Amino acid sequence: MWLLILAYAAAISTILWYSRAERDEYGFKYLASILWGATIMVFVDHVYGYLTEGGGFFDTSLDALVLGFTMLLVAILAWLLIVLVKDPRGILRRK
Repeated sequence: MWLLILAYAAAISTILWYSRAERDEYGFKYLASILWGATIMVFVDHVYGYLTEGGGFFDTSLDALVLGFTMLLVAILAWLLIVLVKDPRGILRRK
């Protein structure tokens, strides 16, 4: 489930980045990169677990759902930190 959550979020962030690529004021390219990196990492983890342990490829338990949204939250927080440091509108520099 966490693979699907991250993959959907990565696809949505890529669409946001691509639609605003000329003036990427909020750094959607960073969010897309973070989410695609996490998605690839989780995919490799799932493939390795599937090949070594067998069983199902997708885990649909409540723990997997919570883990997926927690990983999404961490990715969004990392992106927000990047946006705050870059301060695209200069709000933090004015004060």
